[in-house]
Parts: sequence; structure tokens; C-alpha cells
Amino acid sequence: MPKKLFDEGDFVQAARDLAAAGGPSSVTVTSVTERLGAPVGSFYHRFASRDVLLGYVWLSTALAFQTGYIAAIDAGDGPAAALHTPAWVRAHLTDARAFLLHHRDDFAHGNWPKDLKDRVTRHARRLDAAFKRFARNTFGGTGQRERQLARFVLADVPIAAVSEYLRQGVAPPPLVDELISTTYRAVVAKFGRAHHT
Repeated sequence: MPKKLFDEGDFVQAARDLAAAGGPSSVTVTSVTERLGAPVGSFYHRFASRDVLLGYVWLSTALAFQTGYIAAIDAGDGPAAALHTPAWVRAHLTDARAFLLHHRDDFAHGNWPKDLKDRVTRHARRLDAAFKRFARNTFGGTGQRERQLARFVLADVPIAAVSEYLRQGVAPPPLVDELISTTYRAVVAKFGRAHHT
């Protein structure tokens, strides 16, 4: 049986590259197939629509980014989790531009198949559970305040720190790591469990 010229992964990567350069709105059936030199029928043989392709782009990139991220949280290594973002950005600059400069809703328009929606839901629950564990272990609870602190040091600060470099298409310098680490230590020192026990 002859090998297919294009597989599903080729379309996902082409769409990810386009999203990195011009945002999710730049991903169309035409732009993806032209980038690959693939016939339009080849696209529709694998994906029901552009929206479905964008869903797979978001999910595959999210999983690639957050595997190491959640592993660090689960290991109880908050500083490593906070520094995962700049490290991953340096290693995957194109993917990071597609993923971190845009919200999940930019990739979703309500037309995802049930299987994809279920996978995204499972992923979101796993990430939320990791944040709750970190909030409980570091800030002493899982209420709104503790979860907000967890997201601030593990997500908000690191993403904000790398965003300008992502927009420029360059890797963040080492100073970014120092700033993230300094902020992490300051917040944990002020609001962490040790401060209140």
C-alpha cells in the first residue's frame, strides 16, 4: 500500500506555523493546503472543517506545553513549574507563538466534534486539579484566593514575562527567568503556608 503523501500531523503543523505567524484567523483551508502543496480534498479527507483542525492545533500544542508543567507541579517543584514557560518557549518558539499569544477561544468556534471536546475537557480538568494541589500545598487551601495566587505565580507572571518576546519572535533572555523566580519567591514568602503557620 503506497504511503500517503500528507498525514494528519502535516496539516496540524502547517496550521500551527500559520497561527504562529498570523494568528488563528490566518488559518484557512486554502492557506493550509497551499502551504503544504496538498489538494483540498486531502484536507477534507482528514478534517471535517477548519474549526476541527484548529481544535487539534490547540489541543496538541497545549498538551506538549503542559506535560512538563504539570509534572513539575505534581513533583511539588513550584519554581520549576514557574520556569517551565520560558524554557519551553526557547525550545519551541514557533509553537509558543501560536499557543501563548492567543486564547483557547481563538481556536474554538463551537464546531468541535464530541471526541475533541471531551479531550479538551479532560485536559482542562487535569490542569485545574494541578493548580488546586499547588494552591493547597503552597498557600494552604483551594479557595478562590489561593487558586488566584497559584495561577498568578505559575501562569500569569511567566506568560506575561515572555509575551513581548513572543510578539517579537525572539527567545526570552535569561533575565526573564530571574524576574519570574524573584516574583515567585516574593509571593510565596508573603502568602505561603509558612508565613501563616
